[in-house]
Amino acid sequence: MGTQTLIIGGKKFAVIPYDDYRQLLKGSLPDESGLPPLPKQLPSGNYPAHVYMRASIARDIIKGRRAAGLTQAELARRAGIQPAVLNRIEKAKVEAETATVDKIMNALNAASKNDR
Repeated sequence: MGTQTLIIGGKKFAVIPYDDYRQLLKGSLPDESGLPPLPKQLPSGNYPAHVYMRASIARDIIKGRRAAGLTQAELARRAGIQPAVLNRIEKAKVEAETATVDKIMNALNAASKNDR
């Protein structure tokens, strides 16, 4: 869960992503198990960009898929991609093409709209 803090009127507030807030209202935090790890910070203070990007995209897709209650196979079918491609993306093994990520995100958005 990514958080930021703000001080307003002398009080400290935590700002969290809306999806995490919704999970808190339900009484649980998002399941972080099974997510690809983010890379460690380099001595320069930077992060290896391509590794961080792959892991970040993979984590977002996995969290969205779990929230929608979809299996990898079902999400791949809805996105019109091969299940093996989604599997490699979720494992952060490949750099997904923008068009592929768009297909996945559109399928997740459609699934979440159906849940409302």
